[in-house]
Amino acid sequence: MSEEGTKSKRADARRNEKTLLDAAAAVFVTSGVEAPVRDIAAKAGVGMGTIYRHFPTRADLIVAVYRHQVDACAEAGPELLASSDSPYEALRRWIHLFVDFLVTKHGLAAVLQSDNTGFETLHTYFLDTLLPVCARLLGAAAEAGEIRSDLEALEVMRGVGNLCIGAESDPRYNARKMVGVLIAGLRT
Repeated sequence: MSEEGTKSKRADARRNEKTLLDAAAAVFVTSGVEAPVRDIAAKAGVGMGTIYRHFPTRADLIVAVYRHQVDACAEAGPELLASSDSPYEALRRWIHLFVDFLVTKHGLAAVLQSDNTGFETLHTYFLDTLLPVCARLLGAAAEAGEIRSDLEALEVMRGVGNLCIGAESDPRYNARKMVGVLIAGLRT
């Protein structure tokens, strides 16, 4: 196979894996991480064997979906900074993406709790990947004079995270509304 053919195949494999991970994430949002693999396969338009070939265990699939979503949230930060009307608007939009990420993790902690080392590794990946993105957005908005300058990325992310606790289990609680109040409070 030519080098071009190999690159094309790798690109196809990456696209296929992204499609599979996007489908799994969508099914996890609606049905939780214990959703049947056949539902994920149907959503991705593949056979169950394809999923098991890529992800031999449910935990492998869950971890891959989690990492995929962390990466997508991280990639969105610079894109939003470049395309938004202001750094504050980019920060606001990114925090809402972060909220979407947090409130759609039905059952993830419970599944990973049995593997404390795996959970710690994922948590470290989450922080190492997203803290710099949040810090860059906060810094840009502070430099533009749009928000307070005494905020740390960890404080903001933890505040947002705490506001999201319980959102998936209590329909009376609107985490997005409360996060909106927090975002408005960042203004100078």
